[in-house]
Amino acid sequence: MKKNEVVIPVVEEIAQVTKRTVDRGAVRVSKVVTEHIETIDTSTVAEEIEIERVARNTWLEQPAEMRQEGDTLIVPVMEEVTVVEKRLLLREELYIRRKQIQKPASEEVRLRREDVTVEDTRKRRR
Repeated sequence: MKKNEVVIPVVEEIAQVTKRTVDRGAVRVSKVVTEHIETIDTSTVAEEIEIERVARNTWLEQPAEMRQEGDTLIVPVMEEVTVVEKRLLLREELYIRRKQIQKPASEEVRLRREDVTVEDTRKRRR
């Protein structure tokens, strides 16, 4: 170094960023499943058959056929009877009706439901 020389130090500042973990609390989520019984009212349909025997005792020229009259099915029941000549005698008819009967009914159904609660214990920044 020479006598007339002046040394000027050069300084440089450096910024350094660091991170640290800060505990600010926690969030707790809990779920509870509850069940309850609920009664649901409904109805059912059932069919019943009603048979009525109707005496006819009528002579026929030819065999009678089954027939439908409204909701009634008519089934002829015939018998051959020996006379001097053979004829058909309609002894009776069966009247068969179909009825629908609606009956009230209840059904118990188990239903589930989930309820969730959230508890936030985190610390808030000011």
